[in-house]
Amino acid sequence: MPPLRTALLQSSGRLGDTAENLKELDEAAARAAQGGAGLLVTSEMFLTGYALEVEEIAGLAEPADGESAHAIGGIARRHGIAVLYGYPERDGDTVYNAAQLVGADGVRLANYRKTHLFGCFEQEAFTPGDTPVVQADLNGLRVGIMICYDVEFPENVRAHALAGTDFLLVPTAQMHPFQFVAEQLVPVRAFENQMYIAYVNRTGPEGEFEFVGLSCLASPDGATRTRAGRGEELVFGEADPELLAASRENNPYLRDRRPGLYASLVV
Repeated sequence: MPPLRTALLQSSGRLGDTAENLKELDEAAARAAQGGAGLLVTSEMFLTGYALEVEEIAGLAEPADGESAHAIGGIARRHGIAVLYGYPERDGDTVYNAAQLVGADGVRLANYRKTHLFGCFEQEAFTPGDTPVVQADLNGLRVGIMICYDVEFPENVRAHALAGTDFLLVPTAQMHPFQFVAEQLVPVRAFENQMYIAYVNRTGPEGEFEFVGLSCLASPDGATRTRAGRGEELVFGEADPELLAASRENNPYLRDRRPGLYASLVV
């Protein structure tokens, strides 16, 4: 099974302008496909921008099968590349911080709602999701989805490992001064859970926030296979099933677990 070449779109797009962000996504998908990628991953809330007023987020939120989802399905189909994008999801009167995976044929494969909301802003703007493990099969890999703060909870990522996730996709809006998450925590999560992790960030100033970039693709051997800088970039990395299988064979973390000792973790 060949590696899944993955493009990480480190960009904040244009705040509050869905049409322009769809245009950027289309252009990035074309470049990613030309670079041999089978998957393009964007940042958290890429479709609309992150640092919006609560009322603006509510006004821009769309259903998982809404107009923008259909547009992104067309982008994926036109360029022959799967796309994971961050967006505000509307379900009736409820708004979630969500990420959706669309296959290269334009078919929606999975939709995830952020379960751990960071700070007063997110807690005011969104309702937390209640499904911790969302997966889909893509190019022979079991792909899982999280958003930003979710990956900082070890129980979350371990739940994915136990459910068989091979490649965890994490759109993020990681801000100063927490860049150690991208630099140190994400590669450790990949190693201790024996999976690939694509962590794709926003960049630059936006409202009261300063996003730090540093998007990365970390592998199960603890290495960082690709790393963006602080500006807007499209970088590439690969999730290699053969390396994953060899790493899992040599690393005993999941085999050596003693779940009977961990009851206190659910208190």
